[in-house]
This record gives sequence, C-alpha cells and structure tokens, in this order.
Amino acid sequence: MEPPVPTRHLEGTLMPRLGIEFLAATGERVVATMPVEGNIQPFGVLHGGATAALCETVGSLGAALAAGDDKIALGIEINVNHIRAVRDGIVTATAVPLHTGSTTAVWDIRVVDDRQRLTAVSRLTLAIRDAGV
Repeated sequence: MEPPVPTRHLEGTLMPRLGIEFLAATGERVVATMPVEGNIQPFGVLHGGATAALCETVGSLGAALAAGDDKIALGIEINVNHIRAVRDGIVTATAVPLHTGSTTAVWDIRVVDDRQRLTAVSRLTLAIRDAGV
C-alpha cells in the first residue's frame, strides 16, 4: 500500500483550479487525474497546456518525494507529445523516474483517457535543490 498523498501545500495553487487529484504518490510513481471539462481549448478538446501542467505536476511531485524532505524539485524542461484528442471524461497521468540524481532528475509521464487509450507522453527534466533556495 502506498503512503497517503501529500496535499498540505495545494491551496492557492494551479492543481485545484485544474481539478487535479492525486491517487498515488511516492518517489517511484505518481498517479493523478484531471477532468477534461473546464480544461478545454476553443475547439472543444483538452487543452495541451492543461495536459502539460498535469504532466509537470506529477513529475515534480515524484522528483521531490524521491529527493527527500530537505529538497525541492524545479522543472527546467518539459516535452509533451499530444497523441489523441480527448473531449470529455477524465485523463490519468502516471509518472515514473528515468533518472534520480542528487542535482537532476528525469521523469517519464504517460497520460491516458477513460478507455486507457494513450493521449499524451511527456519527459520532464528537473533541478534538485535545497528546500531553502
């Protein structure tokens, strides 16, 4: 069983605005959902920027958890390939580490729709810094 998902720092952040909800969070795997409704672009499909924000959120949280309580993870580069348009329902992002070093981390993120169809893939590179920075 995975430990409780940390939510203590979410008030006033982008996550509640986008409707992101964490299902699991460890330094080895983070899973979160986001509704399509309220996060669409003018053509009625999920906004690519909302997908990118979801990807950066799960990857950053995972990298921070892997780095430890005295560290923070700051995104320095993100790539998102949008594979399939989504018009409704929810999307689920799953992030796993490709590299967890003392100063950098790289995470792989996969986003699927309600039918488990791949909708986006992402790679996130992060800087690991002392929490006081």
